[in-house]
Amino acid sequence: MTVEEREKRAKELFKQGYNCCQAVTMTFSDVLGIEPEMIARLASGFGGGMGRMREVCGTVSGMTMVAGALKPYDNVSDKAAKTACYALVQNFAAEFKKKNGSIICRELLGLDKPEGTPVPQDRTTEYYRKRPCAELCAMAAGIVARHMKSEQSK
Repeated sequence: MTVEEREKRAKELFKQGYNCCQAVTMTFSDVLGIEPEMIARLASGFGGGMGRMREVCGTVSGMTMVAGALKPYDNVSDKAAKTACYALVQNFAAEFKKKNGSIICRELLGLDKPEGTPVPQDRTTEYYRKRPCAELCAMAAGIVARHMKSEQSK
């Protein structure tokens, strides 16, 4: 998939009703080697800035999950691999923050504080008009896809 195709896919998935983390992570099911349905389950709690607490943006959580597939470590004593994974996560987050000013959901949405309820809002035309989430999903997918493209060309 091209960078543009991944951006479009993430945006489409969000508009289908998936949360930000699901939309970004499912876009990279081929990289993760996991079926989209399982990714949707694994990423389901990260929507709304982690369970609608409006903390770390779900798109950043999604990029973090993909970073774990791109720079994995499963040997807990492999400090170099752990460092490489964390560096990639920090790079993704820094690029996102540079473009948006924050990686915090409530700040990206212009909220003073979380809404205080776990109940998600209905996905209406007004919801999509007010929220930058679909564009943020596309942006996050683009950040990851451009990184992958850059790594492939090395």
